[in-house]
Amino acid sequence: MLIPLGVTLYVIHFLISLMDKTIKLLPHFLRPETILHIHIPGLGIILILIITLFTGIMVKNYIGHKLVLYGELIVGYIPLVNTVYQGIKQLVEAIFTSRGQNFNRVILLEYPRKGIYTLGFVTGKVRGLLKHESLENMLNVFVPTTPNPTSGFYLLVPEKDVIDLDIRVEDAFKIIMSGGIFTPMSNNE
Repeated sequence: MLIPLGVTLYVIHFLISLMDKTIKLLPHFLRPETILHIHIPGLGIILILIITLFTGIMVKNYIGHKLVLYGELIVGYIPLVNTVYQGIKQLVEAIFTSRGQNFNRVILLEYPRKGIYTLGFVTGKVRGLLKHESLENMLNVFVPTTPNPTSGFYLLVPEKDVIDLDIRVEDAFKIIMSGGIFTPMSNNE
């Protein structure tokens, strides 16, 4: 009991300390220590919440949306940053937004060899430039890596070779990120 509790408290303390360091991004005369002459633990969390809320409000209005588009245009001209940013943006949109209905099906497939199974996400049926008569009834499948699901493998898999799972995409990602430690229970267990 003490180990999980201790680790939990340590992680919470680490996160609060990390967020408190965001206060150092403020000019010296705006920092709470300068104004109040005392250190208030957890103030970084409030600052991050305010920044997140403000960013969300800005992005939702016309001017903020244009600023985001302009910022993305600038990022698009930076070679390595562009690749990383676009890849992570597309993955986050695919997983967490209503526009991203790409990961709507969690599957189990034998990979990398017979007898070994892995979780994958169907991203669609093979079409477009990849469409070929030899690829009939094939699926585009993304197989994420553990513990960082933003990287992974793109596979073309025959539809007959996949096993559909009745599991939410979010739960599948929790399983992958935890290395199988977190496994949601079914209603029968």
